[in-house]
Amino acid sequence: MYDHDLLVVGSANADLVIGVERRPAAGETVLGSDLAVHPGGKGANQAVAAARLGARTALLARVGDDAYGRLLLDSQRAAGVDTAGVLEGGAPTGVALITVDPSGDNSIVVSPGANGHLTPADVRAAAGLVRASRVVSAQLEIPLETVVEVVRSLAPGSRFVLNPSPPRPLPAEVLAACDPLIVNEHEAAVILGEERSGAGPEDWARTLLARGPRSVVVTLGAQGALVASAEGVARVPSVPVDAVDTTGAGDSFTAALAWRLGTGSSLAGAAAYAARVGAVAVTRRGAQESFPTADEVEALAGEEGGVR
Repeated sequence: MYDHDLLVVGSANADLVIGVERRPAAGETVLGSDLAVHPGGKGANQAVAAARLGARTALLARVGDDAYGRLLLDSQRAAGVDTAGVLEGGAPTGVALITVDPSGDNSIVVSPGANGHLTPADVRAAAGLVRASRVVSAQLEIPLETVVEVVRSLAPGSRFVLNPSPPRPLPAEVLAACDPLIVNEHEAAVILGEERSGAGPEDWARTLLARGPRSVVVTLGAQGALVASAEGVARVPSVPVDAVDTTGAGDSFTAALAWRLGTGSSLAGAAAYAARVGAVAVTRRGAQESFPTADEVEALAGEEGGVR
């Protein structure tokens, strides 16, 4: 019996967001909007997104003993996330500096702070939490050796989902555990290197799959997503919406997909649901504040005339 549908092991950041008419060139200064501070970080975002959808969710992360850390803890608890695994201290809370242009596209620079102090020893100390979770999701805003320890701590029969962001080479042990490995075009390019040259998304997915993951999802923005497993490769269409801010959209997609896989959905079915979740999120500003409830996702499905 699992205590949690989803455990997210990852980062928790304060997002410092400024709207800009355009991104500055090298050496250039541009004026932006007033600064807005939001709770964020890929790990914290995924936990809130899943909890909003109704998943029994826990977060294993580290924040600083400071105002940003308290902001993040308050946000998690308000969403219904189990924060027993959130550790405090070791360094200031991580910070993400985000610029958002008029089309809703964003650029992000992250100062890891306390995220860099989430260690393999912390994972071992939380082994009971890891083993009590049906699905475990991770990203790479925490040390890679910590993610390796997560893989080694998984309970038999549980599922591991990885979004390798920011991307870096992955050890075979981690790749073999991914079910799925979720990448966007940039992450696929970094991981594949020269093997990506001249190939399309279907080829990227097959090449990634050959490296060891049990399944792969390639997100393609407005072009939807692509899922690959031993059963083959399939496209998942996007949901047309007017985007205002893409911050956190990938995190909501990953969280929704991970949770639905744990409920028994097929990979393509889970990705289609996740696409609807991400579609709602990009119509709102901010990261965690933009994540929908299950009812809001179903309302979008109704507007589409019924979907899978």
